[in-house]
Amino acid sequence: MDAISPDALADRIDRGERTTLLDTRNRAEIDEWRIDGPGIERVAVPYMKFVAARAREASSRNERAGATEGSDARAARATGDPADLLPADVAEPVVAVCARGEASDEAAAMLREAGVEAVNLEGGMHGWARVYRATALNADADGATVVQYRRPSSGCLSYLVVAGDEALVVDPLRAFADRYARDAADRGADLVAAVDTHVHADHVSGLRAVDATRYMSTRAVERGVTYAVETLAEGDELVVGGTAVQVVASPGHTTGGVSLRVGDVLLCGDTLFVDGVARPDLEPAAEGAVDDEGVETVAREHARNLHRTLTERFARLDDDTVVAPGHYADGAERAPDGSYTARLGALRDRLWAFDTDRETFVARVVDEVGPRPANDERIVAVNLGRETAGDEEAFELELGPNNCAVAAD
Repeated sequence: MDAISPDALADRIDRGERTTLLDTRNRAEIDEWRIDGPGIERVAVPYMKFVAARAREASSRNERAGATEGSDARAARATGDPADLLPADVAEPVVAVCARGEASDEAAAMLREAGVEAVNLEGGMHGWARVYRATALNADADGATVVQYRRPSSGCLSYLVVAGDEALVVDPLRAFADRYARDAADRGADLVAAVDTHVHADHVSGLRAVDATRYMSTRAVERGVTYAVETLAEGDELVVGGTAVQVVASPGHTTGGVSLRVGDVLLCGDTLFVDGVARPDLEPAAEGAVDDEGVETVAREHARNLHRTLTERFARLDDDTVVAPGHYADGAERAPDGSYTARLGALRDRLWAFDTDRETFVARVVDEVGPRPANDERIVAVNLGRETAGDEEAFELELGPNNCAVAAD
């Protein structure tokens, strides 16, 4: 086998199988965005080192051919054997990866010629970004089935709520817009509604790409949405196949954030995660605050609102509520059903945010925000409808890791 598909690699990672990942990109690219998971052992060797090894091998072929059988193998490899670029105890098979699967394909081929079991990741990181997995939640959703979709490359989570012969998609991704209606049909339902819990800054929304009635909160629309959309507010209900979906205002990450409650399940967007809380600075940064001080001032007010959401607006929710977030981080713990969800009571017990006074909370979440998502201002503009992007450009804009949370606990 010369190559492995991104889905097959995702299967290996999900099973926790030991996998050596040879990343041939430069260090900055790896640090910014990489494939992680249980069982992954990373080896970083830039592609140009393989090019240099091939040149050395060509120039010293005659010398190596004359080496005696008992000579030191490592000394021979130093003359240009690409296997010498790997640790001596590297676990095989080795999966080589680059941005698009071209340079890594050459590296994998060179290693195979040197006797190493090596395969190339088809499509590289771009191929990895097209992996999309689905897991049905084992939770009481008032007779409905809730399916969680996850994108391992970015940690994005979306949801399909199927009740009777109707379905609702929550936080759809444009890159996978066709998937939701197809999966609803497989479950005997028509996709009738789509909701964005907030204006997303890390991925291009699929709200306008699905054939369904689209909804956003009134406050989100007031940020300047330019296309037709139905509005939602605290206390509203959507009825899907006879099942009530309740709207819960949950501002903080953004001014217009809402969560959707279906039975015991809370689809909370980027308000609360299984290992942390939302960052409060993306909206002011994208909305044109004139300087860093202005962004921080607005972010602090958003953080206060986020604390109110967690400790006051969510206070009426039972501990048994299943929190279904909009993102997950590498290393996040899965629920027994394989989903990235957690009981609200467990989060109240283990997350610092629920046991911290408001101003301490504000200081921490503002101080601990990391890098913003790639191209966030442009993505927000596209999601508001102020700017346009073709499918390929939209896909390129959102490549990269999940940066919608503050540091995890």
